[in-house]
Amino acid sequence: MEPSAEVQPPVTPRLRQVGPALYELDRSFREDMLVPARIVADEELLRQMARDRSIAQLVNVTTLPGIQDFAIGMPDMHEGYGFPVGGVAGTLLPDGVISPGGIGFDINCGVRLLSTGLLHDDVKDLIPELAHDLARSVPTGFGRHGRLALGPAQVDRVLTEGVPYVVRELRMGLEEDLRHIESGGYLPGAEAAYVSVRARERGHDQLGTLGGGNHFIEVQRVDRILDAEAAADFGLFEGEVTVLIHTGSRGLGHQVCTDAVREMDRALSRAGIRLVDRQLACAPFSSPEGQAYYASMCAAANFAWSNRQVLTHRVREVFGRRLGAEVQPRIVYDVAHNIAKVETYGGRRLCVHRKGATRAFGPGNPELPEAWRKVGQPVFIPGSMGTSSFVLAGRSESQSVSFSSACHGAGRQMSRAAAKREVVGAELRKALNARGIVVECPSNAELAEEAPTAYKDVERVVDAVDTAGIARKVARLVPVAVLKG
Repeated sequence: MEPSAEVQPPVTPRLRQVGPALYELDRSFREDMLVPARIVADEELLRQMARDRSIAQLVNVTTLPGIQDFAIGMPDMHEGYGFPVGGVAGTLLPDGVISPGGIGFDINCGVRLLSTGLLHDDVKDLIPELAHDLARSVPTGFGRHGRLALGPAQVDRVLTEGVPYVVRELRMGLEEDLRHIESGGYLPGAEAAYVSVRARERGHDQLGTLGGGNHFIEVQRVDRILDAEAAADFGLFEGEVTVLIHTGSRGLGHQVCTDAVREMDRALSRAGIRLVDRQLACAPFSSPEGQAYYASMCAAANFAWSNRQVLTHRVREVFGRRLGAEVQPRIVYDVAHNIAKVETYGGRRLCVHRKGATRAFGPGNPELPEAWRKVGQPVFIPGSMGTSSFVLAGRSESQSVSFSSACHGAGRQMSRAAAKREVVGAELRKALNARGIVVECPSNAELAEEAPTAYKDVERVVDAVDTAGIARKVARLVPVAVLKG
């Protein structure tokens, strides 16, 4: 749907609609705001956001030194650490700030979609075997280690070289994989020397592990094609089996963020920065603290892409064992959704923070793989394990609407504790199995935390992204097997 000029009545007197599925609190809302706060949503999503502190957190983000144009919340926005999850902000380089809370503890948590070329009807009887084999091949849960343990020199190379090292030296992947990962699977600003010993210890044996919480590997069926031309370009067709991988930088990335928050908290007074929320601890990008954090964040991002690459290798091993060596799932794309990137908008170089938000570049962007430049960047919005996930294509309008950003999922509407109080994990498992969804999760309690009812309506969230002109819908995917972290 193309954007229209229609403006609906505001949800609250202070939040006014400024475009299709786009609302704004202007600077008069609070005297310390440097730019407006914008939200991509419909009225129901706004009401859900008003139940937690996410809108207040977004307003706090507008006070960060160097922020440009607006702080913007995605339709899956909910309360987070410092920034709301689903928050995006760009700060002007060289002296605008970089904030670890604007990136998150799971640095470069992200999503990778694999297409198999297989028809679900041809392999549906093997789905339980595939799910069970995936569960045996991929360690899940917090703190779990994997089959691959790296020495100190190898950890340094993963941190500085990312996926190209994993593919070319560790022989886990294909050369063509590198063309279908954001930034080619590595950020050149990474410096391993800025990653602490503790962070390296936590990460050295965690490549190829899923982690806990909302991380997952989901085997899916393409349920509906919504844009035939774009789907064909992405290599997707109705009835196809796909695999969605959602995880990040594990304990290493968490430690990098923890280390940086402590350091920046100490550096605030030296930089003369006063904050409305200490969780927004930050430093000028050009300062020693800002440069050290950016270098370590890039290293953690490289580790996360490498983790998803090793997981891709494990998925290919499983499909090869069960369906024949000629079956080699292909990477459609891999996008980060907890990261800061240096990007140019209107001739300005900005540090764009995406906290629970993903890039959504429109057609023609030179950073996209050549194969996707005509149609726009693949954007993935996972639902929960009992609902749909969507593939979209980034639009050119996203540049002005949202710093070329889209949401990263459906977004929680219920805390994990509340979900455990309201959902019985064993009953949820039975209900999903009754719907033909194979569930591999060792803990019923953790399964309950991620119940579909704990999340917002993904169809409504995706509609808001489409209506706002950020990305258009390409395909809907439904789960047939879920491996939960």
